[in-house]
Amino acid sequence: MGAALGALLLPLLSFLIIGFIKPRKSDWLSIFFSFVSFLLSVYCFINTWNSEIHHFTWQWLNTGVIKLNAGIKIDNLSSLMLVLVTLITTLVLIYSTEYMKGEKYYNRYFAHLSLFMFSMLGVVLADSLLLIYIFWELVGFSSYLLIGFWFDRDSAAAANKKAFIVNRIGDIAFFVGIMILFTQFRTLDLSALFGTAGKAGLIQQSVVENGMWKFVDVFGQAKTLDSWMLTAAGLCIFAGAVAKSAQFPLHVWLPDAMEGPTSVSSLIHAATMVAAGVYLTARVYPLFNPDALTVIASIGAFTAFMAATIALTQNDLKKVLAYSTISQLGFMIAALGIGAWQAALFHLVTHAFFKCLLFLGAGSVIHQLHHVQHKHHLDFDPQDMRLMGGLRKQMPVTYLVLLVASLSLAGLPLFSGFLSKDLILIGAWSGEKPGSTIVAVLLSVTSALTAFYIFRMIFKVFWAENRLQKTVENIDVSVHESGKSMTIPMVVLAIFSLFAAFSINPLHGTHSWIYEGLIVPLNSFSPKIQYMEFAESWVPIITVVLAVAMILVARFAYYKQKMTFLSKQSFLYKFSYNAWYFDKLYNSVIVKSVVLLANSIRWFDTNIVDGFVNGTASVVQSLSAIVDWIDRNIVDGFVNGIAALAGRLGNLIRGFQTGRVQQYMALGVFGLILIIVLSYIF
Repeated sequence: MGAALGALLLPLLSFLIIGFIKPRKSDWLSIFFSFVSFLLSVYCFINTWNSEIHHFTWQWLNTGVIKLNAGIKIDNLSSLMLVLVTLITTLVLIYSTEYMKGEKYYNRYFAHLSLFMFSMLGVVLADSLLLIYIFWELVGFSSYLLIGFWFDRDSAAAANKKAFIVNRIGDIAFFVGIMILFTQFRTLDLSALFGTAGKAGLIQQSVVENGMWKFVDVFGQAKTLDSWMLTAAGLCIFAGAVAKSAQFPLHVWLPDAMEGPTSVSSLIHAATMVAAGVYLTARVYPLFNPDALTVIASIGAFTAFMAATIALTQNDLKKVLAYSTISQLGFMIAALGIGAWQAALFHLVTHAFFKCLLFLGAGSVIHQLHHVQHKHHLDFDPQDMRLMGGLRKQMPVTYLVLLVASLSLAGLPLFSGFLSKDLILIGAWSGEKPGSTIVAVLLSVTSALTAFYIFRMIFKVFWAENRLQKTVENIDVSVHESGKSMTIPMVVLAIFSLFAAFSINPLHGTHSWIYEGLIVPLNSFSPKIQYMEFAESWVPIITVVLAVAMILVARFAYYKQKMTFLSKQSFLYKFSYNAWYFDKLYNSVIVKSVVLLANSIRWFDTNIVDGFVNGTASVVQSLSAIVDWIDRNIVDGFVNGIAALAGRLGNLIRGFQTGRVQQYMALGVFGLILIIVLSYIF
């Protein structure tokens, strides 16, 4: 347990040291901490795989009514993900020392990657839904920082905001699902809710009668719950996974997230962050009833097919891989929906290696083209495949490792993708669940399209002729192989893209140690198996034949250039190239509506609310001016007038006080005479 805690906290320590102490060798400090974390993860894996579950928890909050615990839980799934995240992060960090060399915010990059690694490991090790949610949000924040690493670019700044906002939609739904479970079961502990190997949790112990769930919460109180409420809770939590794993309809953020460094794309958008959604769905799998699983399978299959069709026409090297990632994540989600739990997680692991390798290989190509661009002061897009070609002789190592990764993605024998992806297709074609045939067809078509678009990329980038050379005259735009800091991590990932890392048998995925070690959660839904023997015999053969055929088609179209497909002016081409117009649709319907609503509220606030307040203030100011005039001219004038009159009378009377006796006697006589005269008159 101490090793797991160490593996979790070391990346956080790395982030704090780099962020606040700012050492000179921040890159190798981050790599060292990550590597030690990987070694500790391996130790946890060795002591946990197919053995007892380790669960350490302590009381976090106890109000008498609410009890919340926090801790870490290590079972087969979490220990496998622990090794996967730490290994791939370590390789990406080593790769980044050369790829990010010379960047202005070089140290900040490694600090943010360390923070992201800590966040992702927290999601993997957390033993409660609340703790998962906290780390889940931290993963989103870390990815926001990494996607917008080049924040001085408007496109990068827009991309990280888009990713953050779209993920918030799913996160709100995720939180609602958590609250539904907590208000009913009074606990968020994963073991208490979903059980462990050989022990049922509260959800599995529940009894369904007449559309009501009857269960006992952690305080021993008997309760009933409408079945739709539990379904709603499951789908709300799944909505969080939909956003994080870029599933339809919340998939639009991931292609834009390629604005970040390619090394970031390889880590968080191919191997770890987007895998968190699949991991979460697998972790709460007993929560889903057949209806919820139907929704999950439908969303996954549609996403896989949709993204594959978009990848067919993209010219940006990283966007091809971005849509490929969305498609493969759809494969995993669909596998969970049809009950192929083990196959989905097996594909999650194999995909992490070969997709990370594809991104790193693409980054190697882009990195070298950047050098050409700066060396000769040329103006071109180093990610545009239309300007590439003929690079296999100049970058042989990059070409070979990308070829291995592409063959694995295409699902050809002797490669890891064949073992895991074909298990999903076998499960899809073996089911008798309503709608399973549609799911199976979509996944099979997606598998064939995958082989086409990935080898379209291979032939456009590494074969044919160097099209960039044609655009410039008298300038040598040849490139050379990347340095060892970039090639060695790619070679390691290529080794893990071969079948031998997972199975002795290169043609049978069920013989994989991962597949055999992952046990389907208790009381989970599994489809009725009717055509298993037929599917096991023919699906792999048909899949391989289709993949090889699509590779040959791509070769004739993009290397031999003897085939043409849709015209660039055709509707289907534009429909694919514009990503099914989802971004335009969202901008027109949602974004503009929200902006219009915001502007309306701003107008109402400015003109009505502020207008009323400002108008009231003007009236009060006018009344104050009137009152001020009255006070100064009437009230103060009256008082001041009396004072002036009194002063003048005083001055007049004071004139009579001279101190002369003769004057006083004369005035007395004058007054007496005046009185006599007046008495005669009146």
